[in-house]
Amino acid sequence: MGSWYGDEKVEQGPKPRTAFLSRPDVSQAPDSRPDRSRVHFDTVPHTRNIVDPAKFNPSAHLPYALRVLDFQASMQDVYDLFYDVNGLLLDRGLERLDEMLRPAAMSGMISDMLTASLARHARSLTTNRYFNGHPDLVVAGAYPNDTVQAGSEGVEVKSTRNAGGAVDTHGARDQWMCVFVYQVDNVTEPVRDRLPMSFTEVYLAPVTVGDFRLNRRGALGTRTATLHREGLKILRSHWVYKDL
Repeated sequence: MGSWYGDEKVEQGPKPRTAFLSRPDVSQAPDSRPDRSRVHFDTVPHTRNIVDPAKFNPSAHLPYALRVLDFQASMQDVYDLFYDVNGLLLDRGLERLDEMLRPAAMSGMISDMLTASLARHARSLTTNRYFNGHPDLVVAGAYPNDTVQAGSEGVEVKSTRNAGGAVDTHGARDQWMCVFVYQVDNVTEPVRDRLPMSFTEVYLAPVTVGDFRLNRRGALGTRTATLHREGLKILRSHWVYKDL
């Protein structure tokens, strides 16, 4: 076969074989990588947590037309998400969220998840659309576009690993304060036998500026406030859920 350059025809021979055409066939070679496909739900203990409706306080005083069912559904939403995500992680031989996340990051994530879920289930509350606005849940229609930097109508949502519900806030305020206490099993060995994250306490109480103490701030710290002893008594007297 030839090609033409001007009026002269130049004959070309067969093209030489290039190196990549002569690479050895590795399709049948053994794979030295770990076989993640062998890790499945049927071989790795993986339990879906279920909210126990008997643990709710039938006499709980709930503002803004909230219902015990709203809390039950929101907590179950969090359990289901952890089950689904942890299942995918375990199926690939990776750590659960419970081991992967630092405590502060996990508490922040759980708070955001509960806020979003409560906004879906509640009849009169919705998510505050102001970034880092207060409170997390506002009364629908009470503020323009459901957006307020510092409002008074709604519920602030916190989560913590501290038994009893003591949690730092970014300032003392008159507010309805909702605290979810949860536990993470970081002790059981082997890790594959650890229990899923569990909610143990839920509180929802009206607190005032006078119920807080201001925490000392270090050179690099941020000024925070925490309910003092009497304030914690008020919070704990308004319990919604206990599974201790």
